[in-house]
Amino acid sequence: MSRSTPPRPLDVTALFPELAPMARTAVRLHPRAGTPTAADSSIGGPLLWPSQEPWPTCPDHTGPRHHGVAPDDVRLGRRILSEAWDRPRAEGADLLTPAEREIVDRASVSGRTGIPQDGPVPMIPVAQLYASDVPALPRPAGTDLLQVLWCPFDHDEDHLPAVELRWWASADVTDPLPAAPQPSVIGNDDYLPEPCALHPETVTEYPAPHELSEDLAERIEAWEEAQNPEEPADVAVIGYQYDLSVAPGCKLGGHAPWSFSDPFPMACPECGSDVRPLLTVGGTEWNSGNGSWRPIEDAAYTGLHFLGPACATRLNIGRGYHMQLYVCTVAPDHPHVRNMQ
Repeated sequence: MSRSTPPRPLDVTALFPELAPMARTAVRLHPRAGTPTAADSSIGGPLLWPSQEPWPTCPDHTGPRHHGVAPDDVRLGRRILSEAWDRPRAEGADLLTPAEREIVDRASVSGRTGIPQDGPVPMIPVAQLYASDVPALPRPAGTDLLQVLWCPFDHDEDHLPAVELRWWASADVTDPLPAAPQPSVIGNDDYLPEPCALHPETVTEYPAPHELSEDLAERIEAWEEAQNPEEPADVAVIGYQYDLSVAPGCKLGGHAPWSFSDPFPMACPECGSDVRPLLTVGGTEWNSGNGSWRPIEDAAYTGLHFLGPACATRLNIGRGYHMQLYVCTVAPDHPHVRNMQ
């Protein structure tokens, strides 16, 4: 099923014409639980990987032993919790049976240390994008497939996974790897995506308030404040940042979702050229603060938010933020830049 973002609550360029030249297109990926194959664009699905190509491992986690939780335990624990929340239970009754609780505790990074892994930690598949599904994909000449892998452990003070990008000409992958190597343990269960099919949709975005001139940002803020009624429940207040500027969730291109920091200069680590947003990975496609971005096809869902379509990937970046990957405007295969907002 395709996904359709509702029209924005109003035409912001009619109120602030100077925003019009700043418009960019973004492709919302709309990941939804599914069973993608290596021939599909996906998040958390299998990759079309050449069998003769060594699988990447994390250079910062090469052994001799790593502790965490087993990926299969994480997925089983998620399934048990989802089924438990869906079944009826008496008031005051425990959500889980003792046997279920034991499995869920085993799947928690904070609850157990799990089985150690010896040697290099294999990176895990995060995203696969075919240009045939996302024509706007910026890519090196001769390629039509982007793959994103990352280490399932936190790195540095940023508390982000180390990321690797691979570009391929899919027609050249004639002998694909049957199955990806899997780490024995992962250090952060928030970095393990559930398999999701994608439903790309092109939308128009405008810069986050942090990227606007001081004068324009102040005028937009004054317009927002003028909407605030004495009785807020009587009027639906429209916010620029959460309703009119940057789409939440996983997307290709568009504007950066600046939030807790102001924009800062970024450049290609190899040649110093400008960089542009490539991929934004967010664990939640909408929430109570930006619900106007909720696709029309998902409007009927009334269950728990964290078990629903908005959180299908089960990813969580820094307690609900986004991770952005930027690529060089001159050569997309130069080393990427990452950021969290």
